[in-house]
Amino acid sequence: MIDNHNYFKNNYEESRETFRGLLSKVQEVWPEAKLYQHAIGENEDNTIDVIYAEATSSNDKVTLLTSGEHGIEGYAGAAVIHLFVDSYLESIDPSTTGICLVHAINPWGMRHFRRVTENNVDLNRNYFLEETDVPYDLNENYEKESRIFLPKKPVDVISKEKTELYEALSKGMMNEGYKGIKQAKGMGQFQFDRGVYFGGYEEEPSGSYIKTWQRHLLEQFQKVIHMDWHTALGPTNEVTMVISEKHGIKEDELKASYGMENIQVFSPEDVKGDSTNYFYELREAEYPSTSLFSALFEFGTFGTSREAELREFTTIILENQLYWEGTEHEESREWIQEELMNMFYPKEKEWKESVLEEACEAIESVLKKENILESSASHSSHE
Repeated sequence: MIDNHNYFKNNYEESRETFRGLLSKVQEVWPEAKLYQHAIGENEDNTIDVIYAEATSSNDKVTLLTSGEHGIEGYAGAAVIHLFVDSYLESIDPSTTGICLVHAINPWGMRHFRRVTENNVDLNRNYFLEETDVPYDLNENYEKESRIFLPKKPVDVISKEKTELYEALSKGMMNEGYKGIKQAKGMGQFQFDRGVYFGGYEEEPSGSYIKTWQRHLLEQFQKVIHMDWHTALGPTNEVTMVISEKHGIKEDELKASYGMENIQVFSPEDVKGDSTNYFYELREAEYPSTSLFSALFEFGTFGTSREAELREFTTIILENQLYWEGTEHEESREWIQEELMNMFYPKEKEWKESVLEEACEAIESVLKKENILESSASHSSHE
Protein backbone atom coordinates (compact mmCIF):
# COMPACT_ATOMS: atom_id res chain seq x y z
CA MET A 1 0.00 0.00 0.00
CA ILE A 2 1.31 3.45 -0.94
CA ASP A 3 1.16 6.21 1.70
CA ASN A 4 -0.87 8.86 -0.12
CA HIS A 5 -0.38 11.60 2.51
CA ASN A 6 3.09 12.18 1.13
CA TYR A 7 1.86 12.85 -2.40
CA PHE A 8 -1.41 14.82 -2.39
CA LYS A 9 -1.01 18.48 -1.47
CA ASN A 10 -3.47 21.07 -0.16
CA ASN A 11 -2.64 24.04 -2.36
CA TYR A 12 -0.67 25.14 -5.40
CA GLU A 13 2.32 26.63 -3.57
CA GLU A 14 2.80 23.52 -1.44
CA SER A 15 2.61 21.33 -4.55
CA ARG A 16 5.08 23.54 -6.46
CA GLU A 17 7.55 23.58 -3.58
CA THR A 18 7.40 19.78 -3.39
CA PHE A 19 7.96 19.50 -7.15
CA ARG A 20 10.96 21.82 -7.07
CA GLY A 21 12.39 19.67 -4.29
CA LEU A 22 12.41 16.66 -6.65
CA LEU A 23 15.31 18.17 -8.63
CA SER A 24 17.95 16.73 -6.28
CA LYS A 25 16.52 13.22 -6.67
CA VAL A 26 16.50 13.56 -10.46
CA GLN A 27 20.10 14.83 -10.36
CA GLU A 28 21.17 11.60 -8.66
CA VAL A 29 20.40 9.90 -12.00
CA TRP A 30 20.90 12.84 -14.39
CA PRO A 31 23.57 15.09 -12.76
CA GLU A 32 23.01 17.82 -15.37
CA ALA A 33 19.25 18.09 -14.71
CA LYS A 34 17.97 21.66 -14.33
CA LEU A 35 14.83 23.33 -13.02
CA TYR A 36 13.14 25.87 -15.31
CA GLN A 37 10.58 28.33 -13.93
CA HIS A 38 8.37 30.21 -16.39
CA ALA A 39 6.10 32.95 -15.04
CA ILE A 40 2.49 33.01 -16.27
CA GLY A 41 0.39 36.15 -15.71
CA GLU A 42 1.36 39.32 -13.87
CA ASN A 43 -0.76 39.58 -10.72
CA GLU A 44 0.33 36.45 -8.86
CA ASP A 45 3.44 34.31 -8.46
CA ASN A 46 2.25 31.62 -10.88
CA THR A 47 4.82 29.55 -12.76
CA ILE A 48 5.08 26.52 -14.98
CA ASP A 49 7.95 24.49 -13.53
CA VAL A 50 9.97 22.03 -15.61
CA ILE A 51 12.69 19.59 -14.53
CA TYR A 52 14.67 18.58 -17.61
CA ALA A 53 17.75 16.60 -18.52
CA GLU A 54 19.03 15.17 -21.76
CA ALA A 55 20.43 11.66 -21.88
CA THR A 56 23.99 11.50 -20.61
CA SER A 57 25.36 9.77 -23.72
CA SER A 58 22.90 9.47 -26.64
CA ASN A 59 19.47 11.15 -26.96
CA ASP A 60 17.62 8.02 -28.08
CA LYS A 61 14.40 8.68 -26.16
CA VAL A 62 12.78 10.93 -23.57
CA THR A 63 10.04 10.49 -20.98
CA LEU A 64 7.73 13.50 -20.71
CA LEU A 65 5.22 13.64 -17.83
CA THR A 66 2.90 16.66 -17.69
CA SER A 67 0.34 17.82 -15.13
CA GLY A 68 -2.14 20.58 -14.41
CA GLU A 69 -3.29 21.42 -17.93
CA HIS A 70 -6.71 21.68 -16.33
CA GLY A 71 -5.57 23.51 -13.20
CA ILE A 72 -7.39 21.74 -10.36
CA GLU A 73 -6.58 18.36 -11.96
CA GLY A 74 -2.89 19.11 -11.38
CA TYR A 75 -2.95 17.92 -7.76
CA ALA A 76 -3.38 14.31 -8.85
CA GLY A 77 -0.90 14.81 -11.70
CA ALA A 78 1.72 16.27 -9.36
CA ALA A 79 1.21 13.31 -7.01
CA VAL A 80 1.86 10.89 -9.87
CA ILE A 81 5.03 12.72 -10.97
CA HIS A 82 6.28 12.68 -7.36
CA LEU A 83 5.57 8.93 -7.15
CA PHE A 84 7.34 8.39 -10.49
CA VAL A 85 10.48 10.13 -9.21
CA ASP A 86 10.39 8.18 -5.95
CA SER A 87 9.79 4.79 -7.54
CA TYR A 88 11.01 4.47 -11.11
CA LEU A 89 14.14 6.51 -11.83
CA GLU A 90 16.44 3.65 -10.86
CA SER A 91 14.88 1.53 -13.62
CA ILE A 92 15.68 4.01 -16.40
CA ASP A 93 18.98 4.11 -18.30
CA PRO A 94 20.08 7.78 -18.27
CA SER A 95 22.77 7.16 -20.89
CA THR A 96 20.11 6.81 -23.62
CA THR A 97 17.00 8.34 -22.01
CA GLY A 98 16.21 11.95 -21.14
CA ILE A 99 13.64 13.19 -18.64
CA CYS A 100 11.16 16.08 -18.76
CA LEU A 101 8.70 16.64 -15.88
CA VAL A 102 6.19 19.51 -15.97
CA HIS A 103 4.28 20.89 -12.98
CA ALA A 104 1.14 23.01 -13.47
CA ILE A 105 0.73 23.85 -17.15
CA ASN A 106 -2.17 26.01 -15.93
CA PRO A 107 -0.85 27.40 -12.63
CA TRP A 108 -3.62 30.00 -12.16
CA GLY A 109 -6.28 27.29 -12.45
CA MET A 110 -4.39 25.05 -10.03
CA ARG A 111 -3.97 27.89 -7.50
CA HIS A 112 -7.66 28.82 -7.67
CA PHE A 113 -9.06 25.27 -7.98
CA ARG A 114 -10.54 25.87 -11.45
CA ARG A 115 -10.11 23.88 -14.66
CA VAL A 116 -9.64 26.93 -16.86
CA THR A 117 -7.03 29.67 -17.15
CA GLU A 118 -7.45 33.24 -15.88
CA ASN A 119 -8.92 33.98 -19.34
CA ASN A 120 -11.59 31.28 -18.84
CA VAL A 121 -9.88 29.13 -21.49
CA ASP A 122 -9.93 25.35 -21.48
CA LEU A 123 -6.25 24.87 -22.34
CA ASN A 124 -6.83 21.48 -23.91
CA ARG A 125 -8.99 23.13 -26.59
CA ASN A 126 -6.38 25.80 -27.33
CA TYR A 127 -3.64 23.99 -29.28
CA PHE A 128 -3.68 24.60 -33.04
CA LEU A 129 -0.87 24.25 -35.55
CA GLU A 130 -1.89 27.47 -37.27
CA GLU A 131 -3.90 30.33 -35.80
CA THR A 132 -6.16 30.16 -38.84
CA ASP A 133 -7.18 26.66 -37.70
CA VAL A 134 -9.20 28.02 -34.75
CA PRO A 135 -12.85 27.17 -35.64
CA TYR A 136 -14.61 30.30 -34.37
CA ASP A 137 -18.12 29.36 -35.53
CA LEU A 138 -17.81 25.65 -34.83
CA ASN A 139 -20.62 24.83 -32.45
CA GLU A 140 -24.09 25.80 -33.67
CA ASN A 141 -25.85 23.65 -31.08
CA TYR A 142 -24.06 25.45 -28.25
CA GLU A 143 -25.14 28.81 -29.63
CA LYS A 144 -28.78 27.71 -29.89
CA GLU A 145 -28.86 26.64 -26.24
CA SER A 146 -26.59 29.35 -24.87
CA ARG A 147 -29.20 30.23 -22.20
CA ILE A 148 -28.14 27.00 -20.46
CA PHE A 149 -24.40 27.37 -20.93
CA LEU A 150 -23.84 31.10 -20.41
CA PRO A 151 -24.14 32.66 -16.94
CA LYS A 152 -26.74 35.45 -16.85
CA LYS A 153 -27.62 35.81 -13.16
CA PRO A 154 -26.27 34.99 -9.68
CA VAL A 155 -26.68 31.43 -8.47
CA ASP A 156 -30.00 31.00 -6.64
CA VAL A 157 -30.82 28.49 -3.88
CA ILE A 158 -28.88 25.39 -4.91
CA SER A 159 -31.83 22.97 -4.81
CA LYS A 160 -33.74 25.23 -7.22
CA GLU A 161 -30.75 25.69 -9.54
CA LYS A 162 -30.01 21.95 -9.66
CA THR A 163 -33.63 21.05 -10.38
CA GLU A 164 -33.93 23.59 -13.20
CA LEU A 165 -30.62 22.60 -14.75
CA TYR A 166 -31.31 18.85 -14.47
CA GLU A 167 -34.68 19.39 -16.15
CA ALA A 168 -33.18 21.50 -18.93
CA LEU A 169 -30.43 18.97 -19.59
CA SER A 170 -32.68 15.93 -19.22
CA LYS A 171 -35.23 17.31 -21.65
CA GLY A 172 -32.34 18.01 -23.97
CA MET A 173 -31.04 14.44 -23.89
CA MET A 174 -32.29 13.84 -27.41
CA ASN A 175 -32.33 17.39 -28.73
CA GLU A 176 -29.87 20.02 -29.86
CA GLY A 177 -29.21 21.40 -26.39
CA TYR A 178 -27.74 18.20 -25.04
CA LYS A 179 -25.85 17.55 -28.25
CA GLY A 180 -24.54 21.09 -27.98
CA ILE A 181 -22.91 20.65 -24.61
CA LYS A 182 -21.66 17.15 -25.44
CA GLN A 183 -20.17 18.54 -28.64
CA ALA A 184 -18.74 21.50 -26.73
CA LYS A 185 -17.05 19.16 -24.29
CA GLY A 186 -15.14 17.58 -27.17
CA MET A 187 -14.89 20.35 -29.71
CA GLY A 188 -14.86 23.31 -27.39
CA GLN A 189 -16.61 26.53 -28.37
CA PHE A 190 -14.84 29.62 -29.61
CA GLN A 191 -17.51 32.33 -29.48
CA PHE A 192 -18.51 32.86 -25.85
CA ASP A 193 -15.65 33.88 -23.58
CA ARG A 194 -17.73 33.46 -20.40
CA GLY A 195 -19.19 30.13 -21.44
CA VAL A 196 -18.10 26.65 -20.42
CA TYR A 197 -15.58 24.77 -22.62
CA PHE A 198 -14.25 28.03 -24.15
CA GLY A 199 -11.24 27.30 -26.37
CA GLY A 200 -10.01 30.91 -26.54
CA TYR A 201 -9.79 33.58 -29.21
CA GLU A 202 -6.01 33.25 -29.39
CA GLU A 203 -3.19 31.10 -28.11
CA GLU A 204 -2.80 31.13 -24.32
CA PRO A 205 0.67 31.97 -22.89
CA SER A 206 0.74 28.58 -21.11
CA GLY A 207 0.11 26.77 -24.39
CA SER A 208 2.78 28.81 -26.17
CA TYR A 209 5.35 27.81 -23.56
CA ILE A 210 4.47 24.11 -23.65
CA LYS A 211 4.68 24.17 -27.44
CA THR A 212 8.33 25.26 -27.16
CA TRP A 213 9.04 22.14 -25.08
CA GLN A 214 7.15 19.87 -27.46
CA ARG A 215 9.18 21.22 -30.35
CA HIS A 216 12.46 20.98 -28.41
CA LEU A 217 11.91 17.33 -27.51
CA LEU A 218 10.96 16.37 -31.07
CA GLU A 219 14.15 18.07 -32.26
CA GLN A 220 16.50 16.57 -29.68
CA PHE A 221 15.32 12.97 -29.36
CA GLN A 222 14.62 10.07 -31.69
CA LYS A 223 11.63 8.97 -29.62
CA VAL A 224 9.29 10.94 -27.31
CA ILE A 225 7.01 9.22 -24.78
CA HIS A 226 4.44 11.60 -23.29
CA MET A 227 2.00 10.85 -20.45
CA ASP A 228 -0.34 13.75 -19.59
CA TRP A 229 -2.21 13.30 -16.27
CA HIS A 230 -5.87 14.32 -15.79
CA THR A 231 -8.87 13.56 -13.59
CA ALA A 232 -12.64 12.98 -13.94
CA LEU A 233 -13.16 10.98 -17.15
CA GLY A 234 -13.81 7.24 -17.18
CA PRO A 235 -14.83 4.56 -14.67
CA THR A 236 -14.62 5.58 -11.01
CA ASN A 237 -11.26 4.85 -9.36
CA GLU A 238 -9.77 3.54 -12.61
CA VAL A 239 -7.32 5.03 -15.11
CA THR A 240 -8.28 5.53 -18.76
CA MET A 241 -5.83 6.18 -21.61
CA VAL A 242 -7.14 8.69 -24.16
CA ILE A 243 -5.16 8.91 -27.40
CA SER A 244 -5.54 10.52 -30.82
CA GLU A 245 -6.24 8.30 -33.82
CA LYS A 246 -3.21 10.06 -35.33
CA HIS A 247 -1.14 7.61 -33.28
CA GLY A 248 -2.25 5.15 -35.94
CA ILE A 249 -3.19 2.12 -33.83
CA LYS A 250 -6.76 0.93 -33.23
CA GLU A 251 -8.29 0.58 -29.76
CA ASP A 252 -8.26 -3.23 -29.62
CA GLU A 253 -4.63 -3.34 -30.69
CA LEU A 254 -3.69 -0.73 -28.09
CA LYS A 255 -5.43 -2.70 -25.33
CA ALA A 256 -3.58 -5.85 -26.34
CA SER A 257 -0.27 -4.06 -26.75
CA TYR A 258 -0.34 -2.07 -23.49
CA GLY A 259 -2.39 -4.48 -21.40
CA MET A 260 -4.76 -1.72 -20.25
CA GLU A 261 -8.49 -2.24 -19.90
CA ASN A 262 -9.69 1.34 -20.42
CA ILE A 263 -8.48 2.96 -23.65
CA GLN A 264 -10.30 5.51 -25.80
CA VAL A 265 -9.17 6.60 -29.27
CA PHE A 266 -10.52 10.00 -30.32
CA SER A 267 -10.83 11.65 -33.71
CA PRO A 268 -9.50 15.18 -34.31
CA GLU A 269 -12.84 15.77 -36.05
CA ASP A 270 -14.60 15.42 -32.69
CA VAL A 271 -11.97 16.97 -30.42
CA LYS A 272 -10.51 20.35 -31.37
CA GLY A 273 -7.41 21.99 -29.92
CA ASP A 274 -6.18 18.96 -27.93
CA SER A 275 -2.54 19.26 -26.82
CA THR A 276 -1.63 15.63 -27.53
CA ASN A 277 -3.22 15.76 -30.97
CA TYR A 278 -1.26 18.97 -31.66
CA PHE A 279 1.89 17.06 -30.69
CA TYR A 280 1.15 14.48 -33.42
CA GLU A 281 0.35 17.19 -35.98
CA LEU A 282 3.61 18.99 -35.22
CA ARG A 283 5.57 15.75 -35.49
CA GLU A 284 3.83 14.92 -38.79
CA ALA A 285 4.48 18.36 -40.26
CA GLU A 286 8.05 19.02 -39.11
CA TYR A 287 9.66 15.97 -37.47
CA PRO A 288 8.38 12.91 -39.36
CA SER A 289 11.44 10.82 -38.46
CA THR A 290 10.83 11.20 -34.71
CA SER A 291 8.78 8.47 -33.02
CA LEU A 292 6.00 9.78 -30.76
CA PHE A 293 3.63 8.38 -28.17
CA SER A 294 1.41 11.06 -26.57
CA ALA A 295 -1.71 10.33 -24.54
CA LEU A 296 -3.87 11.62 -21.71
CA PHE A 297 -4.34 9.44 -18.63
CA GLU A 298 -7.58 10.16 -16.77
CA PHE A 299 -8.43 9.06 -13.23
CA GLY A 300 -12.21 8.54 -13.11
CA THR A 301 -14.42 10.13 -10.45
CA PHE A 302 -18.19 10.32 -11.15
CA GLY A 303 -18.23 7.32 -13.50
CA THR A 304 -19.62 6.71 -16.98
CA SER A 305 -23.41 6.47 -16.52
CA ARG A 306 -25.87 8.95 -18.00
CA GLU A 307 -26.58 10.14 -14.46
CA ALA A 308 -22.85 10.76 -13.96
CA GLU A 309 -22.76 12.73 -17.20
CA LEU A 310 -25.64 14.92 -16.04
CA ARG A 311 -23.89 15.46 -12.72
CA GLU A 312 -20.70 16.46 -14.54
CA PHE A 313 -22.42 19.01 -16.78
CA THR A 314 -24.38 20.43 -13.82
CA THR A 315 -21.16 20.89 -11.83
CA ILE A 316 -19.28 22.52 -14.72
CA ILE A 317 -22.13 24.91 -15.57
CA LEU A 318 -22.90 25.97 -11.99
CA GLU A 319 -19.22 26.46 -11.12
CA ASN A 320 -18.84 28.74 -14.14
CA GLN A 321 -21.98 30.67 -13.18
CA LEU A 322 -20.73 31.04 -9.60
CA TYR A 323 -17.37 32.38 -10.80
CA TRP A 324 -18.85 35.03 -13.07
CA GLU A 325 -22.07 35.99 -11.27
CA GLY A 326 -21.55 34.96 -7.64
CA THR A 327 -24.34 34.11 -5.20
CA GLU A 328 -26.01 35.48 -2.10
CA HIS A 329 -26.50 31.95 -0.80
CA GLU A 330 -23.51 30.55 1.09
CA GLU A 331 -25.01 27.06 0.98
CA SER A 332 -25.03 27.23 -2.83
CA ARG A 333 -21.40 28.34 -2.92
CA GLU A 334 -20.34 25.55 -0.59
CA TRP A 335 -22.25 22.88 -2.51
CA ILE A 336 -20.78 23.91 -5.88
CA GLN A 337 -17.22 24.12 -4.55
CA GLU A 338 -17.52 20.75 -2.84
CA GLU A 339 -19.00 19.12 -5.94
CA LEU A 340 -16.18 20.55 -8.08
CA MET A 341 -13.67 18.93 -5.72
CA ASN A 342 -15.63 15.66 -5.86
CA MET A 343 -15.28 15.75 -9.63
CA PHE A 344 -11.63 16.74 -10.00
CA TYR A 345 -9.84 16.27 -6.65
CA PRO A 346 -11.84 14.03 -4.30
CA LYS A 347 -10.69 13.94 -0.68
CA GLU A 348 -11.54 10.26 -0.16
CA LYS A 349 -8.60 8.09 0.80
CA GLU A 350 -9.86 5.31 -1.49
CA TRP A 351 -9.72 7.55 -4.56
CA LYS A 352 -6.24 8.84 -3.77
CA GLU A 353 -4.95 5.31 -3.24
CA SER A 354 -6.50 4.22 -6.53
CA VAL A 355 -4.82 7.13 -8.35
CA LEU A 356 -1.38 6.04 -7.21
CA GLU A 357 -1.97 2.34 -7.79
CA GLU A 358 -3.55 2.85 -11.21
CA ALA A 359 -0.79 5.31 -12.13
CA CYS A 360 1.82 2.65 -11.37
CA GLU A 361 0.03 0.22 -13.67
CA ALA A 362 -0.20 2.79 -16.47
CA ILE A 363 3.44 3.90 -16.08
CA GLU A 364 4.69 0.33 -16.13
CA SER A 365 2.42 -0.66 -19.04
CA VAL A 366 3.49 2.24 -21.24
CA LEU A 367 7.14 2.71 -20.29
CA LYS A 368 7.99 -1.00 -20.45
CA LYS A 369 6.29 -1.31 -23.83
CA GLU A 370 8.25 1.74 -25.05
CA ASN A 371 11.54 0.36 -23.64
CA ILE A 372 11.97 3.17 -21.12
CA LEU A 373 11.68 1.01 -18.01
CA GLU A 374 13.48 -2.26 -17.45
CA SER A 375 11.06 -5.17 -17.83
CA SER A 376 11.54 -6.12 -14.17
CA ALA A 377 10.68 -2.64 -12.88
CA SER A 378 7.72 -2.29 -10.50
CA HIS A 379 6.67 0.08 -7.76
CA SER A 380 6.81 -2.67 -5.16
CA SER A 381 10.47 -3.33 -5.93
CA HIS A 382 11.34 0.22 -4.83
CA GLU A 383 9.36 0.37 -1.59
